[in-house]
Amino acid sequence: MAKSMNLLIAALSIIAFSPLCLCSKAYGSGGYLFPQFYDHSCPKAQEIVQSIVAKAFSHDPRMPASLLRLHFHDCFVKGCDASILLDSSGSIISEKRSNPNRNSARGFELIEEIKAALEQECPETVSCADILALAARDSTVITGGPSWEVPLGRRDARGASLSGSNNDIPAPNNTFQTILTKFKRQGLNLVDLVSLSGSHTIGNSRCTSFRQRLYNQSGNGKPDLTLNQYYASVLRRQCPRSGGDQNLFFLDLATPFKFDNHYFKNLIMYKGLLSSDEILFTKNRESKELVKLYAENQEAFFQQFAKSMVKMGNISPLTGVRGEIRRICRRVNHAY
Repeated sequence: MAKSMNLLIAALSIIAFSPLCLCSKAYGSGGYLFPQFYDHSCPKAQEIVQSIVAKAFSHDPRMPASLLRLHFHDCFVKGCDASILLDSSGSIISEKRSNPNRNSARGFELIEEIKAALEQECPETVSCADILALAARDSTVITGGPSWEVPLGRRDARGASLSGSNNDIPAPNNTFQTILTKFKRQGLNLVDLVSLSGSHTIGNSRCTSFRQRLYNQSGNGKPDLTLNQYYASVLRRQCPRSGGDQNLFFLDLATPFKFDNHYFKNLIMYKGLLSSDEILFTKNRESKELVKLYAENQEAFFQQFAKSMVKMGNISPLTGVRGEIRRICRRVNHAY
């Protein structure tokens, strides 16, 4: 109980936490990331990213969630190095083919559009990894969420890891402990897990990602009783036992295109769409207290989400002379 109270007090303290540091230690690289990295080499970089993300959002309201997801799926595999953007070629087997990304990861064309605009403005300067980090921040802001200064200076990987993508990214049907372990491997903690899961306040998920909750959660042919049963009956209409795998469902039925704290309110009402969402409320005392805190206090959620996004963006970036600045995000430079 004391541990739970300490965690709650720590989370509450973020409401008054000071502005994020202008420099951020890049874990495992020996280098630093800082928001002013392109101030002289490409002063319009952030403005260009922001304008293209805004234009995309006006045409496709799903795009912000997709860009947030790309950054997350990139950072959890070999660090934030844009490896998720690489196509298969030569010795590279694309992460786009992994179970977490196949038929669901999107936004690649938009990242290439941003990269092309930046190459025209300042050639071979802004990395694809930094584009992903900036686009994730801008996607959060444009949908009503918090802003933060994005530490910059990442470089791009020359390889990908299909096995890493399959094994390191948390899955919708993972247990709470498995998901927490995957976060801890990246230097993230339980508070980061709960706050970053709040990104599911926007976006969609496919029927295939939660079907087991409707029909066979534990292998005994019975549904998941931690899912509101009226909500489950509504979901079954478009997510049958077989077929309809790619049918899309809002992760937050209340405000699907607005970044807010309704995601956490949904969990308290047992209306989290994915098992990996609902278990934050049902399987761990500390995470349950955080869900309740964020459901009651949107500012607390926003403050911690911004802090955790900076922390996630610092996972093992390539800095200095490591990696490269790709000219086209979907392939390494020597492939020209």
